[in-house]
Amino acid sequence: MTTSVFPAPPDRIERPDDVTVMQQTTVDELAQIQQLWPSFEKLVGLRGRKMYAQIDVRENTYTVCTPVKEDDRPGLLGLQLGTLPGGSYLRGRLVGDPPQIYERISDGMAELEAMLPVDDTRPLVEFYRRHDQIELWVPIRS
Repeated sequence: MTTSVFPAPPDRIERPDDVTVMQQTTVDELAQIQQLWPSFEKLVGLRGRKMYAQIDVRENTYTVCTPVKEDDRPGLLGLQLGTLPGGSYLRGRLVGDPPQIYERISDGMAELEAMLPVDDTRPLVEFYRRHDQIELWVPIRS
């Protein structure tokens, strides 16, 4: 029996709508990701924000993003506008303190990808619910 990185079984979720986000993108490599997050968080602030990352495996890119609020000015911050796609996802929840929780993201994504056929037209998603809770979403075919 294989051990799961998730404390509870993954579940299927439906995100009914696309969400417009402010975003910054880098190559999907740990050193660049570790530089991108602090600068993005400083630009947009954390208070009242939902924070996500999108991983485009085909393009080898990692994009940090947050939904646009009414008073946001992404252009003034040097940020791009993008879309967090809706649709069906297989969701797994990671729980634990940083930095150990981050070390389980890759294994968690691989575990989810092995469970159902992946919709490779949409990115993988990390949703940072709290400092000690990360939801991993793998897009699946409806």
